[in-house]
Amino acid sequence: MSLRATIHLCLHVAVPALLAWLFWRPQFGKAWLLLLLGWVIDLDHLLADPIYAPDRCSVGFHPLHTAPAVAVYAGLTVPRRTRLFGIGLLVHIALDAIDCVWMRCSS
Repeated sequence: MSLRATIHLCLHVAVPALLAWLFWRPQFGKAWLLLLLGWVIDLDHLLADPIYAPDRCSVGFHPLHTAPAVAVYAGLTVPRRTRLFGIGLLVHIALDAIDCVWMRCSS
């Protein structure tokens, strides 16, 4: 696995942890878990062939990584019950977008 891919995966764990610690410290564990649930959108990778392509940008390619899906994720941040999950989904998309930029810059 490349250094970029390793850092990308680590950020998917570390950024939600940092956000949970900074903003929801009294409920850190619950907040971190709900933010980590943003990873569920990677299930759409199962629809692709190959399932994992290290140099493929997920944003705009996979159905749960498209603009209409992101609009739904933003909507999930409004109700209190789904706010952390929605934030987790948006953080996931943001990290994937950063990875896409990194891919383009390094090739």
